[in-house]
Amino acid sequence: MRVVKMYTDGGCRGNPGPGGWGALLQYGEFRKELKGHQADTTNNQMELMAAIQGFEILNRSSYVHITTDSQYVKNGVTKWMSGWKQKGWKTAANQPVKNKELWMRLDAALKPHTVEWFWVKGQSGHPGNERVDELANLAIDELLAKR
Repeated sequence: MRVVKMYTDGGCRGNPGPGGWGALLQYGEFRKELKGHQADTTNNQMELMAAIQGFEILNRSSYVHITTDSQYVKNGVTKWMSGWKQKGWKTAANQPVKNKELWMRLDAALKPHTVEWFWVKGQSGHPGNERVDELANLAIDELLAKR
């Protein structure tokens, strides 16, 4: 099975506010950069969207090493999601899961893949994380330039 390295980041200017996300996928010599924006969103929604877009573009089952600076996304998938699903997308406190539609979309996008999650501190000089942070900010700049 091929090994894909993925880096993702998302953010907003204001929370909520105009947001952007970036993803970088590397497989051998292949390198693909993705970015997008949303007018009124949250940091967490953009972090989720970065991962969703990264996984949805993969056209065949892969072993994916994903690096994110979002504990929310990493812990959501590795620690919380199975419990949410068992409880009908409710939290341990029996409250609806925030961003449920995005979590469900990410869950579906993950299914064909074997995924290993890595966390890195944001803005710590990690090249992959720095690049996706740049992509997310470029996406926000593009959105704001349209206004």
